Amino acid sequence: MECLLERDEMTKNKILSVVTIGVCALYLIWRLFFTLPFDYGIVALIGGILLFVSEFASMTEGLINLKCTGFHKKPEKPVIEDDDYCDVDVLIATHSEDCSLLAKTVNGCLHMKYPDPKRVHIYLCDDGNRPEVRTLAEDMGVGCFQLEKNTEAKAGNLNNALKQTHSPLVVTFDADMIPRAEFLMETVPYFHLPKMIQENGIWRKRTEEEIDPDFKMGFVQTPQNFYNPDLFQFNFACEQAIPNEQDYFFKEINVGRNMTNSPIYAGSNTMITRECLEEVGYIHTNNITEDFATGIDIQAHGYRCYATDEVLASGLAPNDFEQLIQQRQRWGRGCVQTIMSKTFWTSNLPFWTKMSYLNCLSYWWTFARRAVFILAPILFSLFGLVLLKTTLLELLLIWCPAYLMFNTAVKRISGKIRVNRWSNIVDTILFPYLILPILAETLGLSLRKFAVTDKSANFKRTSSLYLAVPHIFLLVATVLGVIVTVLEMLATRSIGSIFVLFWLLVNGYYLMMAVLFMSGRINFQDSQHYTTPIQVRFTSPLGVCESVTEEIYESGFAFTLHSSESLKEKDTFKFAFTDETFSTWTEAYIESLEQKENKWFIRARLSHPEHVNFEYLQLIYGHKPTLAESVSTNAVDEILLYLDMKFDLNLKERIAQHENRHAANKRQNEVNRVPRWLPHGLASTYRSFL
Repeated sequence: MECLLERDEMTKNKILSVVTIGVCALYLIWRLFFTLPFDYGIVALIGGILLFVSEFASMTEGLINLKCTGFHKKPEKPVIEDDDYCDVDVLIATHSEDCSLLAKTVNGCLHMKYPDPKRVHIYLCDDGNRPEVRTLAEDMGVGCFQLEKNTEAKAGNLNNALKQTHSPLVVTFDADMIPRAEFLMETVPYFHLPKMIQENGIWRKRTEEEIDPDFKMGFVQTPQNFYNPDLFQFNFACEQAIPNEQDYFFKEINVGRNMTNSPIYAGSNTMITRECLEEVGYIHTNNITEDFATGIDIQAHGYRCYATDEVLASGLAPNDFEQLIQQRQRWGRGCVQTIMSKTFWTSNLPFWTKMSYLNCLSYWWTFARRAVFILAPILFSLFGLVLLKTTLLELLLIWCPAYLMFNTAVKRISGKIRVNRWSNIVDTILFPYLILPILAETLGLSLRKFAVTDKSANFKRTSSLYLAVPHIFLLVATVLGVIVTVLEMLATRSIGSIFVLFWLLVNGYYLMMAVLFMSGRINFQDSQHYTTPIQVRFTSPLGVCESVTEEIYESGFAFTLHSSESLKEKDTFKFAFTDETFSTWTEAYIESLEQKENKWFIRARLSHPEHVNFEYLQLIYGHKPTLAESVSTNAVDEILLYLDMKFDLNLKERIAQHENRHAANKRQNEVNRVPRWLPHGLASTYRSFL
C-alpha cells in the first residue's frame, strides 16, 4: 500500500513537472520575443534585458531543481549484524573554539551507541596547538592531534589526522556539533548497501555474483541542525513558528540531490569511507570551502553518496548578523571558485550531476536577481522607465498561469519546511551584502583568507540597524512608488498598473521584514532553554515529588507541581532525572516559584554550575532540539509576533533586570580577577578592597 501511494505521488509530481515546464517555457519565449523594450531607449533596454535574464535564471533554477530534486530518493537503511559495525574514527575539527564548547561535543561523541565501543576512536584535531585542548583530551580520554603552523586551514587540520588514523570509516564534526547517541547506529548501515539486498522486506548479504563492483559508497551527509534559534527565528520571535533557515536545504534539497548523486558534503555531521578519501587525495586544499570541493571530487571518482533527513547532531547557528554575512560570503565564494574551475567541467561527473551543481552556482546569483526584482517596479512607478512592454490582458493570460504553476511546483517540492514568502524574506535581508563578493569571485578576485565563524554563545542584543540602510532606502522608494501608482490609477480610472502595484506591495513587505529583522532583539537568557520533557524526582519535607521538566538548560531547569507548600526559595535538593536511555542526578536550589492557573511553575538553578556534570549535559544535548520543524505562520502572524515581542509591556523591566544582572556579574568577575604579579598573601586583601 505504501509503495502504491509513493508511486502515485511520483506520478503526480511528474505530471506537475511536465505541465510547469511547458507553461514556463511558453512564458519565457513570450518574454524574449515580445516584451523587451526596444523602443524605449538604451537605458530601458538594458534594464529590460536584466529583468528578463533574472526571470529566466530564476525559472531555470527552479525547473532544474524540479528535475534533480523533485522526487526524493532516500535510500533504505540495511539491517546489519553487530559484527558488521567496523572501526570508526571520529574527528572533531577545532581552531580557536573554547574548551567548554569542545567538552560538550566530545561528551556527545562519548555517549554515541555502538555494539563494540572500543571500535570508536575519538580525536580532537586542533590546529592551534593549544595546551588546554591537549589537557581536555587527556581528561576526557580521547585522542588529540595538534598543529602549530597549519597553512591549509581546516583541510590541513583534518588531513593531518587522517594520515595518522586507519579506520575504514571516518566521521567529521565541527567543534560545536554535538551528536546524538544514535549517530553511528543510523549511519554505518548505509555503507553496507553494496553488499546487502532486500527481498520481501528482509535484508540479506549479496552473493559474489550479485555484488556490483562499480557500486562504491563515498559519504552519508546528515542534516546540519542547530539547538539555538538562528537569527531569522530569533529576531522575528518565531522560534516555534518557522524552521531553521538551513533546514530546507539539508532536509529537502540535499536529500533530493540523491537522484543525481550530487548531495553536498557539508564538512560536519558526515560519515565518509577512508577508501574514497585516500583515492581523491584526502580533503581538498586551496579552496575556502574544502568540504564542498571534496564532495565533488569523491562523486567524480564514481563513489555513491547520500544525504538523509534525520537529525543526528546539532550545533550553534551564528547569532550575529555580521558573522552570518561572513559565513555566507565564504560559502558563496567557495561555490563559485569550485564550479567555475576547469577541474569541475573536465571531471567525470554525469551531465545531470553537473547541472545540479550548476544550480548551486545559480543560487548565489539569487541576490543580484533580488535587487533587479525590487528595483524594476520602483523605476517604472517613479521614473516611468519601461522594462517590460506588455498589456494587462497579456499578463493575465501568459504571466499569471506561469507564475501560479511555478509557485505551485516549488511549494510541492518544498514540503512544509519552506514557503516562497520566507525564501524571499531571507534573500531580501542578505542581498545587499552578497552581490559584490559573488561578482568579485566570478571575476577571479578570490578571497585568500577567511574568518572562522564564531561559535561562542553570544547573548548580546543582536541589532544591526545600521546595516539596514540599503533596505530602508529601497523601502522608502517603494512606498513612494505605491503612492504614485495609486494616485495615477485614481486619476486615470484605470487598473492598467495593477501588476506594478502588486509587486510594489509584495516587495514592500519583504523590505519591511528586513528592516524589522535588522532592528534586532535582546536575549534575556544566559543559555539556550529547551522544552524537552524529562522525568524529574526529588524528596521534599512532605515526601517524594515527581514531575516532568517544562524547560531544561545548562544552569538549571523548570517544572510544575500542583502544590508548593513545602517549598520556598533557596531550598536545596538533590534532583534525579530519568529519560529513555539513562538516569543522573544533580544538586539545585529553588530559584523562583510562580503560580500559573492551578499549578506552580518552579524554576531551579544548579548549586555548582562550575562543576561540569556530563550526564546532565547529555540530558540537554542528547535529545532532538525543540524548535519548529515546519512553517506555521502567515504574513500577518509574522508581523504580529514581531510587534508583540517589541512592545512587550514588561520589556523595560526585563531590560533593567538584564542590565543589573550583567553589571553584577561583571563586578564579581573583577573581584575574582587577581593580578598575577600580586603576592599570594595579599590576594584576599585585594578582593576586600574591591
